[in-house]
Amino acid sequence: MLSTNCPDAGTAWPRVILHADLNGFYAGVECLYRPELRQKPVAVSGDAENRHGIILAKNEIAKRFSIKTGEAIWQARQKCPGLVVLTADYAKYLRYARLTRQILADFSDQVEPFGLDEAWIDVSGSIRLLGDGVALADRVRQRTREELGLTCSVGVSYNKIFAKLGSDLKKPDATVAIPPDRFQAIVWPLPVQDLLYVGPSTMRRLQRIGIRTIGGLAALRLEDARYLLGKWGETLWLFARGLDDSPVHTSDAREMVKSVGNSTTTPRDLASGDDVRVILMVLSESVAARLREYGLRCQTVQISIRDNQLATIERQQKMSRATDLARDIVRQAWQLFERHWAWARPIRSLGVRGCDLVTADRLEQLALFEDPGAYDRQKELEKTIDEIRRRFGYFSIQRGLMLSDRQLSGFNPKEEHVIHPVSFPGLSG
Repeated sequence: MLSTNCPDAGTAWPRVILHADLNGFYAGVECLYRPELRQKPVAVSGDAENRHGIILAKNEIAKRFSIKTGEAIWQARQKCPGLVVLTADYAKYLRYARLTRQILADFSDQVEPFGLDEAWIDVSGSIRLLGDGVALADRVRQRTREELGLTCSVGVSYNKIFAKLGSDLKKPDATVAIPPDRFQAIVWPLPVQDLLYVGPSTMRRLQRIGIRTIGGLAALRLEDARYLLGKWGETLWLFARGLDDSPVHTSDAREMVKSVGNSTTTPRDLASGDDVRVILMVLSESVAARLREYGLRCQTVQISIRDNQLATIERQQKMSRATDLARDIVRQAWQLFERHWAWARPIRSLGVRGCDLVTADRLEQLALFEDPGAYDRQKELEKTIDEIRRRFGYFSIQRGLMLSDRQLSGFNPKEEHVIHPVSFPGLSG
């Protein structure tokens, strides 16, 4: 039985952490604009015409047909012939994500986003004034429902891992508490894959030795967890035992941003280096523009390549100096591509990411034979391009390379940028 009691955190709980998860977020927002769809199975997908035709989100009615995120539209329609499929509109979702953050900020100044539709809130300092954790979670749900027309599930616990787990246990529009004195009875019987960051590969490795529950992982000896899972083993073992002490970062902390990246599924398979150069340039410009916007530079460039059989590789390399210039990022991305791709099959999608971020105002050691003004001149040029695009639209100014194939370069990745928050030190989302 799931607990809904939350005693005074000052005596029984070391912290009170909420995790709010908007239910069927994309589909829920779409139904706000088209209320006639609320009683129908609705799914949101990528742009099928541009080969992004997979399910990104679905409402509760569609979930009853066992429609899964990530499956193809045709597969979903086989399960549910009456499924209404809408193309994703990220501008709407970003707007409602911001409105949700504003509600959460009324309960605490410690709000850490986890994607668009989820966030942790540390309310340890608010409970004496505003009520206990469960009461605050219920108020979050009420305000989200009444002010935005969306529902959310909220987990309440003494750490981030269990708060996240609580929000997953009961949907939609529910509050679930996992107290420190009862977490073993609630958490340990659950499937091991319910624990955050236990992915399919880790789950299979655990199941091969008979571990199928979170309690089974917690019962391992620490040295055995390390031997089986490497550096992840100790982290996941601590999580299973309720020993996560990672803080909830404030929402405006720049250190929350671990990497800035963009990827795209191309409108046709890429079969030549010329095709790849076009896509890498578009993506690198977007990454660089975001870095400048956030006052950051990247020290490492990472690329991801997926072929037309959906096999994916990722490669990365550290640069000699941190940068926020498209010129530097695309050069490094192209070098990585040439070194690691043998053209066994055509390419379906590409991604570029800037990692190992530092603040742009950090002092840098200059190379002995480097023109000290070259970087500044190039940055002023790229900032001028940013301003022209801001005032007159993304396509008002483009590099000549992009005009060589308008089908490939005719998208604006900056409007669909990806910001990767740091949730736990050393973990990759």
